[in-house]
Amino acid sequence: MKQFLILALLLPGLTLTSAAQEPQRAKPEETEYYSPVPPVVTPGAGFSDAPSDAIILFDGKNLDQWINSKDSTAAKWTLGDNAMTVNKSVGDIQTRSSFTDYQLHIEYRIPSNITGSGQARGNSGIFLAALPWGAGGYELQVLDNYKNTTYVNGQVGSMYKQAVPLANASKKPGEWQTYDVVWVAPKFDDHGILKSMARVTVFHNGVLVQNNTSLLGDTPYIGQPSYRKHGAAPIKLQSHGDKSEPISYRNIWLRLL
Repeated sequence: MKQFLILALLLPGLTLTSAAQEPQRAKPEETEYYSPVPPVVTPGAGFSDAPSDAIILFDGKNLDQWINSKDSTAAKWTLGDNAMTVNKSVGDIQTRSSFTDYQLHIEYRIPSNITGSGQARGNSGIFLAALPWGAGGYELQVLDNYKNTTYVNGQVGSMYKQAVPLANASKKPGEWQTYDVVWVAPKFDDHGILKSMARVTVFHNGVLVQNNTSLLGDTPYIGQPSYRKHGAAPIKLQSHGDKSEPISYRNIWLRLL
């Protein structure tokens, strides 16, 4: 007891509590709250099916939500079997609408008769925010990396030339594959100064390949990434210039965050 009395004299704020005095018990209600109530969202019948609050970007019926990137005319990729196939003579296509933060589901197929090697084999890309300057935006790489090697920051699942994927989850050519993406766009102040970097989480065929990755800027083929002020942007699908057989996309939907 002497020790406690000495401490009490040295530390005026110290309170001595006898064993008989119990601290006031907290109530569970003090840490429970009932608003705001999360919105009710009905999930799709299967994992890849669009939930009730999704924006349908492509359901296999038409290309109404897409335009040609170079001239903003109606998209002219090839439709068939509920999919759209890259038309390399036309070039890239992008969404009519622009987005900021979102959850994206998209499926692609490397054709079973694919030829070529390295970057010249089933090459395409999903620009999560397409920009009309520099590297053209922030590219999530699409490539056939089933028994096909290339530089690791340019293989499927990479944020091109910037972030190496955590795994290679590629399926064989001819099989449909999925990307599920959470995209958080970069934010800028009124003077164009970067406030927060872009961040991306990616699941490839259900396997985590980008885990809340922060980007240093856009994804150029040559040179270093950089940021330049922008707001909401379209999503762009790349028509790559290599000679391999064109890939296809289907079942594209998005949820705003």
